[in-house]
Amino acid sequence: MDTLYLMVTITDRKLEKKFLNFYREQGLEVSLTTLGHGTASSEIRDFFGLGGRERSLLFHTVTGKNYERFLPALKRQFRIDLPGSGIVFLIPFSSVGGRKTLEFFTEGQEFVKGEESALKETKYELLVAITNQGYTELVMDAARKVHAAGGTIIHAKGTGTDKAEKFLGVSLVAEKEMVLIVARQEKKNEIMRSIMDHAGLQTKARAVVFSLPVTDIAGMYLMNEMLEEA
Repeated sequence: MDTLYLMVTITDRKLEKKFLNFYREQGLEVSLTTLGHGTASSEIRDFFGLGGRERSLLFHTVTGKNYERFLPALKRQFRIDLPGSGIVFLIPFSSVGGRKTLEFFTEGQEFVKGEESALKETKYELLVAITNQGYTELVMDAARKVHAAGGTIIHAKGTGTDKAEKFLGVSLVAEKEMVLIVARQEKKNEIMRSIMDHAGLQTKARAVVFSLPVTDIAGMYLMNEMLEEA
């Protein structure tokens, strides 16, 4: 059995291509990139080796066994344990919207599905929908059909290979948008199913959706009360 993770790499923009090429060599076919802006003090930036404020955020899906396999090479090639390259961290997947989406995310990696979530006591989930640019409202309309709260949109660009693109019949290299929705755990499956049904691969949005566990949250008490009353 194995675990599927969302691997997040935060690095200087000048190192983006080197990281992408390295991950591609490790069989990571699915990748999204977006730009960020650092806010840390100069002392903190110097400590982590993030010389400027311009950042690249790279999102990959990786199995636990594959990550363990290439981690020594990552440390050796980028000296990721020392200041100078940036930060890499993992977030365990809680669930994935459909078998075909799971096969897409694990394309090129051996994966035997284990238990659904590594964190069993979470009350909330972060739902992430990756959709074609311009169709975020279709995704949100689908989520609102089952009383989801609002979402946050992140603009990104896919860097998937032709092999990964052809798997779902959708170009991952095109401009993409990521829709982030925080939902109660018991509502997760219903919201994901609505997105898959109304904005999924059979629609122009071509959305794929997965969820990540959230260990704690603040700021949703009043919204939860309103949804429960509704």
